[in-house]
Amino acid sequence: MSGDNKKVRVRFAPSPTGRIHVGNIRTALFNWLFARHNDGEFMLRLDDTDAERSTEAFVHGIKDDLSWLGLSWDLEAKQSERYFDYEKAVRKLTEAGRLYPCYETPEELDLKRRRQLARGRPPVYDRSALHMSDEERTKYEEEGRRPHWRFKLNHELVTWNDLVRGETKIDAASFSDPVMIRQGGGYLYTLPSVVDDIDFEITHVIRGEDHVANTAAQIQLFEALDASAPMFGHHNLLVGVDGEALSKRKGSLSVATLREEGLEPLAINAHAATIGSSHPVAPYQAMKEIAGLFDFTKLSRAPARFDESELRHLNAKYLHEADFATVRERLEKNGITGGEPFWQAVRGNIDVLSDVEQWWRVVDGKIKPVIEDQDFCTKAQSLLPDGPFDEQSWSLWTSAVKEQTGAKGRALFMPLRKALTAKEHGPELKMLLPMMSRGKVSNRLLGRAA
Repeated sequence: MSGDNKKVRVRFAPSPTGRIHVGNIRTALFNWLFARHNDGEFMLRLDDTDAERSTEAFVHGIKDDLSWLGLSWDLEAKQSERYFDYEKAVRKLTEAGRLYPCYETPEELDLKRRRQLARGRPPVYDRSALHMSDEERTKYEEEGRRPHWRFKLNHELVTWNDLVRGETKIDAASFSDPVMIRQGGGYLYTLPSVVDDIDFEITHVIRGEDHVANTAAQIQLFEALDASAPMFGHHNLLVGVDGEALSKRKGSLSVATLREEGLEPLAINAHAATIGSSHPVAPYQAMKEIAGLFDFTKLSRAPARFDESELRHLNAKYLHEADFATVRERLEKNGITGGEPFWQAVRGNIDVLSDVEQWWRVVDGKIKPVIEDQDFCTKAQSLLPDGPFDEQSWSLWTSAVKEQTGAKGRALFMPLRKALTAKEHGPELKMLLPMMSRGKVSNRLLGRAA
């Protein structure tokens, strides 16, 4: 197979019939990481031959999701714009006797399958269409039947060295000649995909292991078109916590939804790249770090379990370690101008970036304080240290309150926290207090919304 001496070029080939989900992204990510790790190219190929279900809105959605995740592409193509190339391949295969018309209806094919199963035989297509006479074909055409077209497989053992699975063997005689063209003329996945891989010089095809059986037919199709097959790698699939394979119909797992819910693209990428592998699931801070880890030999053969709660936990860890430069632009865009001191103070208390807004309200906005003991808070207000607040102010102030009231521990700190933040938990007040105005602090201690 090819791929050893050429510049690495891989492709991600979604169908624009829906928004992509985390399972799709894992395949896209593996291709992107492999390309970047090998100084290669990543291609976006839109498999939009299903004219009834493919839409431009989904095309834009896919591109938007990939761009947001940082998975930029070097080449782009749409299958709907390449029918001329597919027609050339059809003529070549037909002339070589490798593509042949079949006139059975879906009902007739189903009946054949049931009969074979009843006799204890595998439900493999019997190739009866190869033995039809011209008169029989003419008769079917006159009846209004239109053929579907199958690729005639060589009944032989197909072997390849899979990047993930190692040496892989499939007996092509064990399954039916695959349909390449639907009744009515629409292309199925296999033929356009192989023609594209040839024309765009794809060196490696990286996809889920649910495509393993298809690979044997595709390798034969490459050979029938006088081309060398690329290298193949079939990674383990994602399953949910219930053990079921993820599908694009699970809208809650779509990239668009995760984005709307505030998850970070790097957290999603780190999670997708490391689950189901021997690498730790960790909050990597740059795509370069993740690319440096990529290694097919580290992937497990068992399905990878996707747990949304684990992703959210990783997202929080990522933000807890993120430096200010990473979030500065987004914070300032939302009017949060506390700078690095504010970020350092609050980042350990957020799960998604939008959580910082509640702490910015505490510092610079208006909240209604929670007062448990007004006399205690009034006394604390009278003991506020003079001058501008700094990092020493909290310690000096609470020491004075403790000395004057006798309160200590939770009895000392919780009433002050609730009065100043209206919450029981949060960032260290020694870090928040210097960012708050004296008037705001005084009013809240006196029970006034401020």
